[in-house]
Amino acid sequence: MQCMECSYCFDSCCAYGVDVDATNVARLEAHAEGLEAFTGIPRSRWFTDGWTDDPEFPGGRHTRTRVEGGACVFRNRVGRTPDGAPAAGAKVGRGCLIHSYALSRGVDYHELKPMVSVLFPVTFDGGLLHASSEIEDRSLQCYADGPTVYRGVRGEIAWYFGPGLVEELDRLETQDLAEVRVAK
Repeated sequence: MQCMECSYCFDSCCAYGVDVDATNVARLEAHAEGLEAFTGIPRSRWFTDGWTDDPEFPGGRHTRTRVEGGACVFRNRVGRTPDGAPAAGAKVGRGCLIHSYALSRGVDYHELKPMVSVLFPVTFDGGLLHASSEIEDRSLQCYADGPTVYRGVRGEIAWYFGPGLVEELDRLETQDLAEVRVAK
């Protein structure tokens, strides 16, 4: 499910902040003036202080977005109570402010929004693309509602990894669904 289309859980998936690779941080910093004006969030509050070396991330390392008020600093808070729920009668802002900023400027959001955020609830580590821990432990609020994890981010997987991987995943999905039908 794409960030700006989801209306299920009031962005509970944004509660923890997100890893941001070094090259993405540089792209965000190149938009710092506009992003600060759009979000009202000074760049000094965007990221945690530390970096983690990780060869799987573009640029070989990553940092994280800060968490403020129980959610990623970039979560749209318009019309929300301090706990993140919609305020009575208020029009609630949706999703990620980086995503909103990119759309408002005619920039492909993939260029600015962290890859880990775009792919969620799919993630990567150890050379594998797989469901995030929130799916494995069933703590993601929307677990088991809506499309499969794969179908929810199929287009994003295609954008980052290309049509060859999506064709292979489609084949595996078809095979798996056929096996499920036979088992019933």
